[in-house]
Amino acid sequence: MKTAVISFTERGYALALRLAEALGGTAERLSPPPSLAEWTKAAFERADAIVFVGAAGIAVRAIAPYVRSKDKDPAVVVVDEAGRFAIPVLSGHLGGANDLARRISALIGAIPVITTATDVNGVFAVDEWAKRQNCVVAEVPRIKTISGPLLARKTVRFFSRWEIAGEVPAGIELSGPEDCDAALTVWQEAEDALHLVPRILVLGIGCRKGTPASAIEEAVRRVLAENRLRPEAVAKICSIDLKAEEEGLIACAADFGVPFETFTAAELEAVPGDFTPSAFVSSVTGVDNVCERSAVLGSGGRLIVKKTAGGGVTVAAALMPYAPDWHWREE
Repeated sequence: MKTAVISFTERGYALALRLAEALGGTAERLSPPPSLAEWTKAAFERADAIVFVGAAGIAVRAIAPYVRSKDKDPAVVVVDEAGRFAIPVLSGHLGGANDLARRISALIGAIPVITTATDVNGVFAVDEWAKRQNCVVAEVPRIKTISGPLLARKTVRFFSRWEIAGEVPAGIELSGPEDCDAALTVWQEAEDALHLVPRILVLGIGCRKGTPASAIEEAVRRVLAENRLRPEAVAKICSIDLKAEEEGLIACAADFGVPFETFTAAELEAVPGDFTPSAFVSSVTGVDNVCERSAVLGSGGRLIVKKTAGGGVTVAAALMPYAPDWHWREE
């Protein structure tokens, strides 16, 4: 987590330096507007978390122009310069501000001032749980359709494609995919469900030299749609090292916001499994299949979509091993 810490007084700066060192971030001291506005704008663009050492009012006014949504905003925590309180003011669950406030409190002996309804009522927080389980919350506005009933002590139906270790939280009833309120899955399940999508899908891609990124992305999205796979699940794009400088593949990975990884022909050839062979691909690359083998090797898991070809692009998909549990907060 990239953490930016700001302060405004000599005493506050001493605490900011201490926090930055412990959190692995950077600390600065400056005067309020206009320099604070510029600093805050830059911090929103580059940091995952922002800590204001000073008055909560200063922090609220500073961040107000840049607040977008709970799935995009960085965590924002305010710490008074005496180090008595740590107050998450933005992105408590998805951004991790609540956890950051607890961590800061443990470091300096402060009191974490947590105000989110699920936390103060001891209710399962589906968005915080999703973050801990490496999931993207696909439909952020639907979080309230889970939290609302739980806060009212009602039951919500939960479906998972994986067995979830641990004790099922109060208010959660396990169900099938057809009638669930929330689903832990990489597939499209019930239309109205809140989809919690683990980022564990690895795409193996082969293409003709010079294939534009638009054609590659079109092929990828077609394969995802045909297999009802959610694009939020994509964690990595892989291919053979002959394609390491292929601009279309690099751009496609950048569009998905994921790494692009390549392997040698020898590495791909050594992958065990039953793959779709191609004499032509073998003659060009030295291995009988690129997309399926690279998806499996890149994931360390199992192939779920075999080679699909079209427009000079081949796509396959595999899932990383995944072992979720019901842990959702620090005790």
